[in-house]
Amino acid sequence: MKKVHIFNAGPCALPQQAIDRAREALLDFKGTGMSVIEISHRTKEWESVMDECRALWKELLDIPDTHEVVFLGGGASLGFLYVAMNFLGKKAAYLETGVWAKKAYKEAKGLGEAVSVASSADGNFCYIPKGYEIPADADYFHITTNNTIYGTEIREDLDSPVPLIADMSSDIMSRPVDVSKYDLIYGGAQKNVGPAGVTFFIVRKDALGKVGRYIPTMLDLRTHVDGGSMFNTPPVFAIYVMTETLRWVKEQGGVAAIEQRNIRKAETLYAEIDRNPLFVGTAAKEDRSRMNVCFVMAPGHEDLEAEFLSFSKSKGMVGLKGHRSVGGFRASIYNACSQEDVDALVAVMKEFEQLHK
Repeated sequence: MKKVHIFNAGPCALPQQAIDRAREALLDFKGTGMSVIEISHRTKEWESVMDECRALWKELLDIPDTHEVVFLGGGASLGFLYVAMNFLGKKAAYLETGVWAKKAYKEAKGLGEAVSVASSADGNFCYIPKGYEIPADADYFHITTNNTIYGTEIREDLDSPVPLIADMSSDIMSRPVDVSKYDLIYGGAQKNVGPAGVTFFIVRKDALGKVGRYIPTMLDLRTHVDGGSMFNTPPVFAIYVMTETLRWVKEQGGVAAIEQRNIRKAETLYAEIDRNPLFVGTAAKEDRSRMNVCFVMAPGHEDLEAEFLSFSKSKGMVGLKGHRSVGGFRASIYNACSQEDVDALVAVMKEFEQLHK
């Protein structure tokens, strides 16, 4: 098998053992003689997977009994609508830190009054706004903790005078989180916790059912809390791989241990970007993401961008091209990306520097 170093922004690298076990389950799920994608979700074999997956989430993030974990389809983009449908009564407040934050804000404005408390659009979203005021009369305050396109991240659990909601699609399970501070945490799985196809919702149960509007059955989070995420057929394969991925996280020592690995990886790569005269980081240093490291060619070397992409690809680096809206480079170093992967990228950057001295 060809060895490559995967830096895709999502879908992204997954633990090899999760892939291996998923492959086995595709052929024969728990000795049933059926594939995991053929098994009925109403069997005890599948229900045991669902129970384990939910239990792993609660254990790894120390989720209190006040909250429930729900698994749905649709991705975080549908999650934007779930948020507004289930929590927006009179007014919502949003922090605009990138494209996905703006899209979440747009969905809320379609259902009621929504305000932007601050935006970093004036700096092409290269920083996290500071010093803003959260309206005390808002039904909730929504943040996007990690901004994949621009490489910024909020790594603290904010104190909010109103219920706090967070899209944690791209940094969930990368660091400990005080779940009790949030009414809802949600996101797509395809960064740190599994493949595309399943979306997680960690919801405070007593926060639901407070809006006056009719909520369509499938968009009402109470439907899925009460139905144990099986009101309709769940995305079984994605949930199975998620379970195996969370098993791996636990085996690594849990989320606190994963965070230390992520800190070391990010420090290694940012140190090379700051040292190497051919490259420059694009995010404000105090707001740099540990998950998505964004950088460009340094001034005077812009003409080398295509050459570096080609050179790095020839060395087995995959997924380094920046988002089409910003260009440059992006190394997504999620949980399953190893220190060895990062070290290999740093070596390529140093070699490229030597070629252009």
